[in-house]
Amino acid sequence: MVDNRQKMLSKAVSLKSEVDPTRQAQIHTPEYKPKPPKAQNLSQHIMHFRPPATPFSLYTTLSRHFSSTSTTTKLPRIHNLSKIPSRHRPQAIQEAQKVLTDYLHATRYLPFTYAEHISKNSLLSLSNVISKVDFSPSTFSKAVQRFLRYHPINEFEFFYESIGINHEEINGLLPVNKFFLLEDLRVFNAACALAGFGFPWNKLGILYKEEASIFNKEPRELNERLCGFKDYGFNSVTIIGICLIFPYVLSEISELSEIDALFDDLKQILIDYDLVSFVEGNVDAWCEVCRKIRVFYDLDCEKGKVGELMGRSKNIFLEYPEEVLVLKVDFFSRLGVRKGEIAQLLLSKPEILDFDLESPVISVLGFLKHFGLRAKELKSITERYPYVLGRNKIANVPHAMKSLDLSEWFFDKMKNGDHVLLSTYHIGTPDEALDKEYTEHLERIQSLRTNIHMISKLNFLHSIGYGENKLTIKVFTHLHGSSCDLKERFDCLLRNGVGFSKLCKMVSWSPKILNQQPEILEQKVKFLCQEMGSSLQYLDVFPAYLCYDLEKRIKPRYRFHMWLTEKGLCEKDYSIASMIATSEKSFIARIYGIHPAAPKKWLESFLNKKHSHICQGTLLL
Repeated sequence: MVDNRQKMLSKAVSLKSEVDPTRQAQIHTPEYKPKPPKAQNLSQHIMHFRPPATPFSLYTTLSRHFSSTSTTTKLPRIHNLSKIPSRHRPQAIQEAQKVLTDYLHATRYLPFTYAEHISKNSLLSLSNVISKVDFSPSTFSKAVQRFLRYHPINEFEFFYESIGINHEEINGLLPVNKFFLLEDLRVFNAACALAGFGFPWNKLGILYKEEASIFNKEPRELNERLCGFKDYGFNSVTIIGICLIFPYVLSEISELSEIDALFDDLKQILIDYDLVSFVEGNVDAWCEVCRKIRVFYDLDCEKGKVGELMGRSKNIFLEYPEEVLVLKVDFFSRLGVRKGEIAQLLLSKPEILDFDLESPVISVLGFLKHFGLRAKELKSITERYPYVLGRNKIANVPHAMKSLDLSEWFFDKMKNGDHVLLSTYHIGTPDEALDKEYTEHLERIQSLRTNIHMISKLNFLHSIGYGENKLTIKVFTHLHGSSCDLKERFDCLLRNGVGFSKLCKMVSWSPKILNQQPEILEQKVKFLCQEMGSSLQYLDVFPAYLCYDLEKRIKPRYRFHMWLTEKGLCEKDYSIASMIATSEKSFIARIYGIHPAAPKKWLESFLNKKHSHICQGTLLL
């Protein structure tokens, strides 16, 4: 990975047989500072931390969000061992790992435990070495030893990969002009301290990627902070799980008050409400519990204020997978309500987590009636929002409610106890809310060679609240681009201030709005609001504004009208729609009526130049 540093490598050969005493003195434990030892005994004095003897393994798989802690060789990841026959590759890797362990321990003076961690968990870096050594089953170990003797490795590269840093990210982390851990022991000593406390070695990268400042701490400082967490009543395994999910608790820049608030909550949840008795005593289990707790902090729950509420709802953290929590959070987030309110809802009404909010099909009007809307209100919805009618998946209910301007009403129903209606609703009859025209068109789409692409576009419309009805099909036939393209354009207009409900209505009137690139839409909105001095509300009455060409139509026509007004030739105040939507023939006729020479000026000065700047000329009278 760092093949171009030959000068430093030549220096390495001499360093192999000799250790600088000043560097030896830097290698110490938090509580014990040895005298500079003899070189052959140095490994006995590098960090006295060792993984504790426990009845369970701290080197197990943490969970789906973390890669496996197993040191089993994963051959499919390696692409540079083609010179070695496939049947010999496991042997080659195992022998190279053993040689590297011996090299780091006996030659580079690292403690055997950590030398082995590095060699077992740096497969890609090691494969680069293996690829440079001629393979022979009987002599390969000696060949690797000989290679390392004359081609010392960049130990930082191997170290960073071994703690779980992605191999592609390592180059940006390597210190300048340093190859050996003895040249800069800060990160290594911190890693040894953490591993000595019980952290799985190849998970330390989780801490490094989120809070690199942890590895600037002295070992004694790290150990003191970790042991300090035991004052809350937690054992080492629980603390490790907490730190892996909330790495900032070990950071040197974190506010102590925030850390204290977090641990106060965790003490209430885990100890006061006895959640600890129901969790298996391993890092894997504690990481899973802490990830679920973190979901609620990510919803803006204030640390130090929700421990009791979480404790009363402790079954959430025992009975439901994290995916279920995330899906329910996503469902209610699409209503556009505050994240903190979603957290309160799920913690106070955990039975919602049992509801299937993905696959059931609903009739939109039937669903609204089920939640209490009266006949008069349903009739109004039918008239004002025809594109929402028909069937849809319950997963699309949040955006259907937003398109109807009913998202707050719906969420209030959830908070006030009507959440149970989510589980009791079902379509009354097999043909309820079925739209024959939609069904026929869907069958035609499914028979097309491009049916996957077309269905994906149709599902985009359903996802923003459009139901299974003929108006949805009408809009669908005018849309161009993939579902991802359409979503990107839709989201662009939302980001630029167009309301969700209004945008859905605009699309129903002028579907071609969504056929333009996001940057073009953004430019048109900016021109409307800034240069024209209008507001986004004007799009309610003239959504087609967004369909016209900005440079060839909107800008030149608007600026020509402004020029005519400034010259005192036009007293009538034309609307934006009148300026832009009029055909070219009618536009020419109109400006001719304003002044006979106006068409010539328009064609010569405004239209032909596409008008990036307002022309300052005058009409020839």
